[in-house]
Amino acid sequence: MNKEALKSSENKSDPTTVVVVDTWNHTDFMCKNYILNELDNIVYDVYSQIKSEKALWETLDKNYKVEDADVKKFIVIKFLDFKMVDSRIVMSQVQEFQLILHDIYVEGESLSELFQVATIIEKLSPS
Repeated sequence: MNKEALKSSENKSDPTTVVVVDTWNHTDFMCKNYILNELDNIVYDVYSQIKSEKALWETLDKNYKVEDADVKKFIVIKFLDFKMVDSRIVMSQVQEFQLILHDIYVEGESLSELFQVATIIEKLSPS
């Protein structure tokens, strides 16, 4: 049974229904404020106007999933564009490449070890 069904119920005077609706409202209030508490002050005022936690969560999810896709795209571009050069120490370049691989893993993606080795070999400078 959802919140609207409870509110429109014929048993508005039923103590169980009243307790359930009050609990629901309190839980919704707490969830919304837990979410808002984690937001940066700059965006807090924008999102604090949203009435329910579900609407708040859906709005944040919609707005920031696109940003998440952009982050993944940026990491993939860094991976594809990486080239090793003779003018820098090889180990520092390998560490830089390992950081890019770590960023890929942090985003929930994975690459086989064989692919990683082949990629490092391909990215070595011609000399």
